[in-house]
Amino acid sequence: MGPTSLTDRLSGLAGAEPDRPALTCGQDVLTRRELDRRTNALARAYAGLGVTAGDLVTIALPNGVEFLAAAVAVWKLGATPQPLSHRLPAAELSAVLDVAAPALVVGLDVGRWPAVAPGFTPEASDEPLPPALAPSWKAPASGGSTGRPKLILSTQPACGEVMDEYADAFGMTAGGVHLVAGPLSHNGPFMMAAAALFTGNHVVVLPRFDPADLLRSIEAHRVQWTFLVPTMMHRVWRLPAEVKDAADLSGLQVVLHGAAPCAPWLKRAWLAWLGPARVHELYASTEAQAACLISGVEWLEHPGSVGKVARGEIRVLDAERREVATGKLGEIWMRPTPGTPATYRYLGAEPITTEGGWEATGDLGWVDDDGYVFLADRKPDMILVGGANVFPAEIETALEEHPSVLSSCVIGLPDEEYGNLVHAVVQTDGPLDEAALLDHLRERVAAYKLPRSFERVDQPLRDDAGKVRRGQIRAQRLAHA
Repeated sequence: MGPTSLTDRLSGLAGAEPDRPALTCGQDVLTRRELDRRTNALARAYAGLGVTAGDLVTIALPNGVEFLAAAVAVWKLGATPQPLSHRLPAAELSAVLDVAAPALVVGLDVGRWPAVAPGFTPEASDEPLPPALAPSWKAPASGGSTGRPKLILSTQPACGEVMDEYADAFGMTAGGVHLVAGPLSHNGPFMMAAAALFTGNHVVVLPRFDPADLLRSIEAHRVQWTFLVPTMMHRVWRLPAEVKDAADLSGLQVVLHGAAPCAPWLKRAWLAWLGPARVHELYASTEAQAACLISGVEWLEHPGSVGKVARGEIRVLDAERREVATGKLGEIWMRPTPGTPATYRYLGAEPITTEGGWEATGDLGWVDDDGYVFLADRKPDMILVGGANVFPAEIETALEEHPSVLSSCVIGLPDEEYGNLVHAVVQTDGPLDEAALLDHLRERVAAYKLPRSFERVDQPLRDDAGKVRRGQIRAQRLAHA
C-alpha cells in the first residue's frame, strides 16, 4: 500500500468529524470540513495561476489560519510550501526568491513572480481534488542576511505517514490540541503545526507571541502540546508570579523546546514549575541528519545535556577533522544512519562534508562517557581573548539571569593588546547599571570573560525563533567604530 496523500488524510478527518475545529487563530476558526473545502478552492485558484506538481510556492503571510490553509492548498496540488517571513527586508526577500524561483508568492506582491495578496478569496470550485503527492513536503529558507540564502528541501514526501512519524516523535496523539506560539515562517513551528493538523489535532495559532496570551490560550483551549524557544520561556518566566500561578496548565502534557540553547537556570525554573515529565528538549538542524531528545527527568540526571542521539549519528571533530576524545570540546558533525536516504537537499548552497558523509553543523560541544551530547556555542561566534576561548552563550546566559535583562548579545571587538575584548549589548527594562551587571557576572563567570564594555538597546536582540545574529550585530558596530 502506497503513502497516504495529505488530500486523502484531510478528507478522511473531515468525513469522520466534520464539525471538529481544525484551525483557530483568535476569532478565526475553521472546522475540518471548512478547511477541506476552502483549501480545495484555494488549490484550484493556485493551479489557475500556474502552480503544478513539483513547484515551490512561497508563503509569506503573518501567523494565522490563512498561512496554514495556503500550505494545505499547495500540498493538494503536489507542490511544496516554502515558508518565508513577511517581514524580510527587500534585499533579503529578493535574494531568497532568486533561489526559490517560486511558481507563486502568497502574501506579498514582489513584481517578478505571480502573487496573491493577503486575504485572497478564491472563486474556484471547492469540490474535491484528485490526490497528489509532493516529493518534498517543506522547503524552509536559511542564511538570509548572514550569508547567501539557501533553501533546505526535505526529501520526505508530503504524506500522512511522514506527519505520523513527526507527531509520534513529539509525543502527540490524535484528537488533541496543539498551540503554535512561534512564527509559522520558521521550521520548528511549521513542522509541529503540520504534524498536529494531519494527525487529527486542533491547531491553535497565536497571531504573535505574548507571554500572558500564551498562558491564557493554553488554559482556554486546554492545550496539550506546544513548541517554545528559550526566548519565549524567558519572557514567560519574567511574568509576575501571580500571573503564572493563576494559569490553569493542567491539560498541558508536553512543552517541547529547541532552536537555541536553554540556560540551565531557566530550564530548572521550568522543570520546577511544570514538573520535569512535561518539559522536553529537541536538538536538531533543519536539515534533520540527526537529532537528540531529552526529557526533563533525564536532564536532571545529566544537567546541561541536550540528550542522546535519537536519530542519525553524531561525532565531535577538531579543527583538523580528527575525532576528539570523550568529554573534549570540538565541532559537532552529523549524518543520517548509514544505509538510510538523505534527509534533505540544498537549493543555493553546498553542504560542508567530510569523508563518510559527515556534515558540519557549526556547533561546538562534546559527548560524555554515557553518550550524552552537550553544546558550548556556535563556532563562528567564539571570541579569542588573549589566547583564551570565550563563548558568548555562556555570558548571555549569565546576563539574562539578572532580573533587569530582557535579552543580550555578546560579541568580540578588536583590541591591539588582547586581539579581542568582550562587548555586551543588552536590552534592559530600565537604565543600564553596568556596575550591578558586572557584580552579577563576577559570581557566575571567570574574570577574563567579563565584558569590558556595555551597550544598552531598546529592541529585542533575539528573533521570534530565539536566535541572535551575532555576526550581523558585530558588523554593525565595526562599521560605526
